[in-house]
Amino acid sequence: MTGSVKEAHPTAGRLAALLIDGSTEAISAAGGHAGGIYLRSRTPGLLRLAVLSGLPGPLFRPWWRMHVDRPFPVADAYRLGVQVILPNATETMRRYPQFAAGLPFHFGSLYVPVVSGSTTYGVLTVLRPAVADAAEVLAGRDRVVRLAQELGAALRALEEQDADQVAWDGEPMYLRPPTASTSVGRVGRFAWDPSTTSITLDEDLHTLLGVPPSEFPGTAEAFADAVAPSDAHRILGTLRDTAAGRPPALPLYLRDADGELRLLDLWNAYEPPAAPEVRGVVVAPGPAPTADSAADLLPDGVFCLDRLGLVVYANPRAAELLGRPRAELVGRDLWEAVPWLGRPDFEDHLRAALLAPDPVHFHLERPPTALPEPSPPAQGTGPGPVTGDTGQQPTAGTDGPRTLDTGQPASARDHDQPASATDTELLPEPSPRHPEPAPQPYEGDWLALSVYPGPDRLTCTVRPASRVADSPAAGGDGESADAGGSPLAPLYRPIALAIALNEAVTVRQVSAVVMRELLPAFGGRRLAIYLLQDRHLYLEWETGFPKGFLTPFDGVGLETRLPGVETLTSGRPLFFDSMEQLTAAYPGIALDAAEGARAFLPLIASGRSVGSCILGFDRPRSFSTEERTVLTALAGLIAHAMEKAQRYESETALARGLQQVLLPRRLSAHPQLETTGRYLPGTAGMDVGGDWYDVVESGDGLALVIGDVQGHGVQAAATMGQLRSAVRAFALGDRPPDEVMSSTNHLLIDLDPGLFASCCYIRLDPATGLARAARAGHPPPLLRQADGRTRVLDLPGGVVLGVDPRARYPVSEFQVDPGAVLALYTDGLVERPGHDIDEGITALRVALAKAGAPARPGQRFLAGVADRLTATARHATDRPDDIALLLATRRGAPAAGSH
Repeated sequence: MTGSVKEAHPTAGRLAALLIDGSTEAISAAGGHAGGIYLRSRTPGLLRLAVLSGLPGPLFRPWWRMHVDRPFPVADAYRLGVQVILPNATETMRRYPQFAAGLPFHFGSLYVPVVSGSTTYGVLTVLRPAVADAAEVLAGRDRVVRLAQELGAALRALEEQDADQVAWDGEPMYLRPPTASTSVGRVGRFAWDPSTTSITLDEDLHTLLGVPPSEFPGTAEAFADAVAPSDAHRILGTLRDTAAGRPPALPLYLRDADGELRLLDLWNAYEPPAAPEVRGVVVAPGPAPTADSAADLLPDGVFCLDRLGLVVYANPRAAELLGRPRAELVGRDLWEAVPWLGRPDFEDHLRAALLAPDPVHFHLERPPTALPEPSPPAQGTGPGPVTGDTGQQPTAGTDGPRTLDTGQPASARDHDQPASATDTELLPEPSPRHPEPAPQPYEGDWLALSVYPGPDRLTCTVRPASRVADSPAAGGDGESADAGGSPLAPLYRPIALAIALNEAVTVRQVSAVVMRELLPAFGGRRLAIYLLQDRHLYLEWETGFPKGFLTPFDGVGLETRLPGVETLTSGRPLFFDSMEQLTAAYPGIALDAAEGARAFLPLIASGRSVGSCILGFDRPRSFSTEERTVLTALAGLIAHAMEKAQRYESETALARGLQQVLLPRRLSAHPQLETTGRYLPGTAGMDVGGDWYDVVESGDGLALVIGDVQGHGVQAAATMGQLRSAVRAFALGDRPPDEVMSSTNHLLIDLDPGLFASCCYIRLDPATGLARAARAGHPPPLLRQADGRTRVLDLPGGVVLGVDPRARYPVSEFQVDPGAVLALYTDGLVERPGHDIDEGITALRVALAKAGAPARPGQRFLAGVADRLTATARHATDRPDDIALLLATRRGAPAAGSH
C-alpha cells in the first residue's frame, strides 16, 4: 500500500483511501487500463462496486451491484475465494457466457479476492489488454495478489476499530488512473489544513512551481502567489469554500506569472465535520494547446474524452455537428453536454472503445433539435463562465469534485436528471440577432462517428453521414431510423435486458422490462407476449396494437396455423421483412397494418416451451443474420425470466394460502384484556414470510406470542406453522415461559429445516397485570402507560431458536397496569436499510406514545392504534421484510352486575 492514510483520519475516510490506493496500484501492477474494487455490503449476499477507475460510472451502472450467487467472475472470486484469470474474450465466453454477452469486447480481466484470515471483504478487479494465454498475465497476477493481501490486512485492522465500517452501500467512487502519457503535462499535489493554515506540497509540485522547500513558507497565501499571482484571491476563496464542503465542480483554469496555463483541482479529503483537510493538484498541461489549435482548423469534427467521459477538447466543427456551443461541451460529461447521445446503441459502442484497443465506427441519427445554439462567450480561459470569487464554474448537474488524471476520486454524477430551468434560461430565444443556424444541404440527419481508443483519452471524429458512401441516404431503401431498420443501426447488446430481467419477479414485470428495453433498441412499435397453458397460448401483454385486434387470438390452440403458434411448436424464429411476406406465408391472416415488418420469437427455456413473443415495426425492414441471432438469444433470456416469474407466482400463491391457514383467524379473548394483531407481507422478492403472532389461553391467564422465522416463501411459512402449533401446545399446558422457549428450541433443532427463528413469549395475568416474559433473539417489547409515558422493556434473553440446544432463556417479570398498552412487533416494522434498528425502535416508541388512550374505560381502541402504527409501512411501495404487530391492553375489573 502507499501508506497515504494517517491513523488520525476518520474510519470512513481511511476506508476510502485504502480502496483508492489499492485499485490504483493494482491497475498499474497488472498493466491494466481500468479496474475497481467490489466490497461486501450490509445486505447479505450482495457485493457493491466501491471504486471504479478508468471508466465512466453511469456507463457501467448495471455492474454496480453483484449478487454472490450469480455466474460472474466477481461472484466466483468472492464466494469461492479463488483467483479468476480471463486472458481474452474467447476464454471469457467459454467460462462466463452471460458476462461475455453483456460485454462482448476484446479485453482480458483479472479478479482476486481480498481476504484476511477467514473473512472475505471483497474482490480486486483489473481490466487489461487481451493476450493469447493466461501465462502472460501471471507476473501481474502475483503482484495483484500481494496487493490484495495487504488490502485485506488493512481492512481487518480497520474492522477491529469499527466492525460496522468495512462495508459499502453507496455509489462507487470514480477514479482517473495515473496517466500513461507524458504529453499531458506535469502534476503536483498538495494538502491544506485550515485549522493550522499550513499547506504542504509534494516534491513534484515544488519542482513545477520552481519554489524549493527551503524557500517556501508553508502558507496558503504563498501557495496562491506561486501558482497564479493574478488569481491569488480566487485560489484562497476556493480553498475556504472547499474546507466548508463546497469544492469546485470543475478545475480552475489559471495563468502563472509567465502566462502559462495551470489547472487547479480541489476536494475534501474526508467528510466534514470529522476533518476539514483539503487536498488538490496543480497541473501544467504542457504542449496540448498547440495540438488543439491545429485540430481547430480540421474540416471534420474532432472531440476528446477522458476515461471518465469528460469532454476535454472539442473543435468548432464538432460543436456545430453535435448541436452544442463549444463552451458548453468542454469540461462537461458527454451525456450531460449532449443529452441525445444517452441511448443504448451509442453507449454500447463507447463501452467497446473503453475496453478494447480497436477503433469503433458507427452511425447515429441526429435529432432535429440538435442544432448549435448561440450563447454568451465564456470569460477567461476555462471551459465555462467563471462566477464569484471562488472560480467555480457551472455544475449543470454535477455533484462534488471532479478530478484530473491523478488517481483521485470524482463523485458520482446522475445523468438522468433533466436540465434545470436556469440552464434553459441561459440560452437566447431565436431572434434576428441570434438566428437558428440551418444545416447545410449535405448535412442530413445522420452522423458518422469514429472513436479511437488511447491509454488516457478517447479521440472521436464526427462528420455528416451523407458525405460517406455507406450512408443511410445512399442506401435508397427509403427506410427511416424511426422504423429501426437501417442496416447501419448498431446492434443492441443484451446486457441491459439481462440485468433488468434479473430484477423482475412477476410475469407483468418481465413483460414491462421487455417493452422498455427491447422495443426501443430495435425501433419496434408493437409488442405481444403469449404464454403457454394447457396447450393453448394466452395473451399476457400487448402494446402498440389497435385496441381489440389481438382478442381473437387469445387462447388459440397449438394446432392453429398462425406464425405466433408455429414459431413455438417448431422452435424456429420467423422474420417477415414486410406485411406482403407475412400474407404470402399465411394467406388470409388478419393484419393490423398495411405496411411494416414482424418478428415472431419462440420463448423456450432449457427445452421447455413457455410461449411466444411478437415484435412489430411500422415500416418494412430487413433483419440481418446478426440481428436474427441476437433476437433469438434475447428470446431465450425472456423465456427463462418468464419461467422464473411463473414459478414465483405459483409459489407465492401457495405460500399465501398456507400462511392464511396458519395465521390465527381470531385471538383468544378475556373480559379484562383487549388484543389486536396486524400482519403485512413484504413487497420484495417472495412476499410471504415467516412472521406470526398469537394469543393463547394459558391456565388462568393469556400467553402473548410473536415470532419471526428466517427467510421467505413456502418453507418459511411452513416452519412458522410448526412453531406456532408447538408454542400453542406448550402454552395450553400452562408451562413457564422459559420452558416454552427451550422446548420450542429443541423442536426446531430436531426438525432441522435449515432455518432459525426469533420469538417473544409473555404470559399475562389479566386480573393482576403480572407479566412473565422470555425472549429468544427478538426485538424488545414496548409498554405505554395510561398517562402516555412509553418505554422499551429491555428484557434479558437468549439466542434465537434453532441454533444452540443448550440455550437458556431467563424469565423477567413486569407489571401491566389498567389502561397500559403492551406492543410486540417483528423487526420488519423497525428496520430500514442503512439505519440502525435502535432508531426504528425509538421511532415506534414515540409513535406509540402519541397513539392516545381510550376515551372512557372499557372502550375498544387498539384496532385504531394498530392501524396508525402500521400506516407508513402499509402504504410503502417497497417493504423488504414482512411485518407482524400484536397489541394488548388491560381493562379495569368489570363492575358488579355488568355484562
